[in-house]
Amino acid sequence: MRLSGSRARLEALLLVAIGGFAGANGRFLLAGTVDGPGGTLLVNVAGSLALGFLLYQSIFAGRLSRQTRLLVGTGFLSSFTTYSTFAVESVRLGAVEGLGYVVGSYALGILGVLLGREFAKRVTGGLVRPDGGERAGSVDGGDRP
Repeated sequence: MRLSGSRARLEALLLVAIGGFAGANGRFLLAGTVDGPGGTLLVNVAGSLALGFLLYQSIFAGRLSRQTRLLVGTGFLSSFTTYSTFAVESVRLGAVEGLGYVVGSYALGILGVLLGREFAKRVTGGLVRPDGGERAGSVDGGDRP
């Protein structure tokens, strides 16, 4: 059943809000297990891995609905990960340690996405969607290219 424009927008807003609430609380709990920048690094790498899995599960298998991408991708994972805390911590660490933290964070984040992709491939048996599509839309479920 297709929802009307305003109902679809309300549904999207609620899915993002619910996911965002859960993601922010998840970040608070997980980041609190490791002191300082290590906690931020942990949540950002875990979020990268999860987002890699989510996107490639959608791409390779076409199994994820728009609602799932809104709830988990746009809502949960965007609130679970944090760029602003990462940026502040990078500056507070000083030039040398901050640079190492930035390089390490980006490297581990990219590795997380790649590992998420490989996990999604294994879960789907490496199959590409029947239509041969290489992408399933944006993380937020929009219709943008």
